[in-house]
Amino acid sequence: MLAAERRNLILEKLQDEKRVVVSELSELFDVSEETIRRDLEKFDREGLATKSYGGAVLNENNNIDMPFNVRKKKNMQGKRLIAELIRGQIEDGEHIIVDPSTTAVPIVQALKGKERLTVITNSIEVLLELTDVPDWDVISTGGTLKENYLALVGARAIESISSFNADKAILSCKGIDRERGITDANELFSQVKKHMLKAASQRILAVDYTKFDRVAFSRICAMEDIDMVVTDRRPSQGWLDFFDQRGIKCLYGKENESDSVCK
Repeated sequence: MLAAERRNLILEKLQDEKRVVVSELSELFDVSEETIRRDLEKFDREGLATKSYGGAVLNENNNIDMPFNVRKKKNMQGKRLIAELIRGQIEDGEHIIVDPSTTAVPIVQALKGKERLTVITNSIEVLLELTDVPDWDVISTGGTLKENYLALVGARAIESISSFNADKAILSCKGIDRERGITDANELFSQVKKHMLKAASQRILAVDYTKFDRVAFSRICAMEDIDMVVTDRRPSQGWLDFFDQRGIKCLYGKENESDSVCK
C-alpha cells in the first residue's frame, strides 16, 4: 500500500471515529508505530488532526477541509437522499450550474435519466462522471486547479460562469446559519459560488444535516439569496419556521419514511 493510500484511510477512520490510536493503526496497516506517528504528525501540521498521547483526535474546525477523496465518502446515504430530492426539481432541457462539492457527483448521477441537460461546472469529478452521457452539453468553467479539491477556481472560472444565464444553480457549503448566512471554508470557493448564484434564475442549496447552525470562514451569501434548501433530515422547527417566513422552499428526506416538503 502506498503511503498516500494509507494516510487517506487513516483520515477516513479519523472522520468516522473522531480519534485514532497509534498501536491499532500500526497493526491494521502492518507498518511500524514510528511510521504511523509520522503520518499523524503530518496531519497535525496540516491542521487536520491534533496529536495526543498514543494517537490523534480529529480537528472539527469548520475552516479545515479534509481532502476531497476523503470527504466524498462521508454520509453517502444522506447525499443520495439529497440527490433524489433534487432530481425531482430538474426538468428535461434545463441549463444547470453545479459546484465542486462532494454532494455534486451523487446529484449528477441521479440526473442521468434526464434528457438534453446542459451542465456547467468547475468540478473535475463531475466532468469525469458525465463523460458517458451522450445527449447532454457539459461545459467546464476552466480556471486554476485547486490542490486536493478537484475543483477549478479563480478569475477565469468566475468570468466563465458570469457569461451564462442558467435555469438553476445547485451548490453546497460548510455552514448554514440564520444570522451569518451561508459560508464556506475557503474564499476562493465562496467567490465562485457567489457568481454561480448570480448566474441562475433559481438557487438551490444542497446540504446535509451536519451543516445546520455552523459558521465557516468565508461568506457566500445571505439566506434570503437562496430559493430552496434540500437536506437529508428534517430540520428543527425553528429552521422550518425561518424558511417559511422568508419564502424559502425546503425539501428533506427521512430514512424509512416518505420524503417531506415544507414551503
